[in-house]
Amino acid sequence: MWTVLSGGLGGIVGLAPHVLHHVGPLVGTALVAGAGGTALFGILGLAASVPMLIKLHRRFSNWWAPAIALGVFTAMFLVSSFVIGPLISAPDEPATPGVTEVDHDAHHS
Repeated sequence: MWTVLSGGLGGIVGLAPHVLHHVGPLVGTALVAGAGGTALFGILGLAASVPMLIKLHRRFSNWWAPAIALGVFTAMFLVSSFVIGPLISAPDEPATPGVTEVDHDAHHS
């Protein structure tokens, strides 16, 4: 039973990127771009760090260690979002108005 569940999950995870690109580049961009995407990934990162913060609290028997870890996470997230992200995504040339068509069949070859 475990093998079937594991294989099914692996198949879904393997197919997800291909299926999701059919949703459309604009929808994906709208979801993860700007302040909404930054907030979304910040909340997901915080939620993912909760088990680690609880373990730190249990290990050190106080809230100082989790607070410091949360501060480091917040600082790294802010530097990544507001310094590194804009540096690597800055356009080389001015954007042209309109949306370009993508040859869908070409990228499947």
